[in-house]
Amino acid sequence: MSNPSPTRRFIVAAALVVPAALAVACAAAQPAVAQSEKPAVERLYILNCGEGVAGDISRWSPGVNVGKSMDFVDNCYLIKHNQGWFLWDTGLSDAVAAMPDGLKPADPRATFWRRPKTLAAQLDQIGVKPSDIKYMAVSHTHPDHSGNVEMFPQTMLLVQQAEYDWPGAGGAPRFKPEHPVTKLSGDKDVFGDGSITILATPGHTPGHQSLLVKLPKTGAVVLSGDAAHFKDNWENRRVPEGNDSKENTVASMARIADVLAKEKAQLWINHDKAQRDTLKLAPEFYE
Repeated sequence: MSNPSPTRRFIVAAALVVPAALAVACAAAQPAVAQSEKPAVERLYILNCGEGVAGDISRWSPGVNVGKSMDFVDNCYLIKHNQGWFLWDTGLSDAVAAMPDGLKPADPRATFWRRPKTLAAQLDQIGVKPSDIKYMAVSHTHPDHSGNVEMFPQTMLLVQQAEYDWPGAGGAPRFKPEHPVTKLSGDKDVFGDGSITILATPGHTPGHQSLLVKLPKTGAVVLSGDAAHFKDNWENRRVPEGNDSKENTVASMARIADVLAKEKAQLWINHDKAQRDTLKLAPEFYE
């Protein structure tokens, strides 16, 4: 057999060398790309937005636990997304912190609240100014969730249209009309990348909403708002006596259960002190 010509040997060598060189170049480029990419959600802080004692938890589970009191907590959540800061719920008004005897309810069966730390002080400890927060949302407009909305007068508020239009005491509006607002009619992908999604979960109030957050290390978490007030009520699908709609409440709990299963997510129940005691509070955070 004759030896291949010089031209043929060059073609064969090039065919072997060029793909190998491309593979090396691609492999070298990939780590640089990966290192430059930030996770969508960088950090999540749990803020102490109130602590109290519920006088009679049968208000939230009619016919069950009659006369039994329970320690309650009130959480807010500050999330650092690579496009900006997002605040979920604002808790009891910071003014409660200055009340030496706390905020006593008119109904002794309701929750007797105290505010051991202000929201303003906790944000300052993290190094965040109210003007730094790009978006905010409240699960609903009860005062233990919306008490500090006007600490952020320039922050875009994301709220369901049904909640925004729901008359307050004496028919008063729930929010100041000049506050920037985006009125929702269902779910909202806050940053457009699927990492933080507002879930429409009406029932507790007409426009109640919950939040799905996808953390790179912790995994997916659903922040309940008041879809359920504590673990026993969640597990038994109990509906508080004062809810806007029993039918919608049950449907929303079923929807949250579906999201938990689909996303393999944890459920963080806003007022459940036993659960909150197992979690890290700011200035520690979740990634």
